Amino acid sequence: QVQVVESGGGLVQAGGSLRLSCAASERIFSINTMGWYRQAPGKQRELVATITTGGYTYYADSMKGRFTISSDNAKKTVYLQVSSLKPEDTAVYYCIVVTQIENYWGQGTQVTVSS
Repeated sequence: QVQVVESGGGLVQAGGSLRLSCAASERIFSINTMGWYRQAPGKQRELVATITTGGYTYYADSMKGRFTISSDNAKKTVYLQVSSLKPEDTAVYYCIVVTQIENYWGQGTQVTVSS
């Protein structure tokens, strides 16, 4: 079964940190890029960061500094380390896997930051 599964979300106090993980199933091939988006309540989904299989990273301007993306190509897994969390980081974080044929989205993992 082709799937993308995120994990690592939860409730955290402001100032804390989280590490999100996203694993693509073995049946997803020819991955070019993996990345993270997020969608806060009442807002549009926005890009957080992406990483290519070659290790090139891209961060949305508003995400630079507190977000760190990394990956393990052998495990088809991408990570997002978030530090100094703020209440405005509260959102559902979605993983995207980009292949030569199509894109795959995960179901999302909820991150809630309490003040």
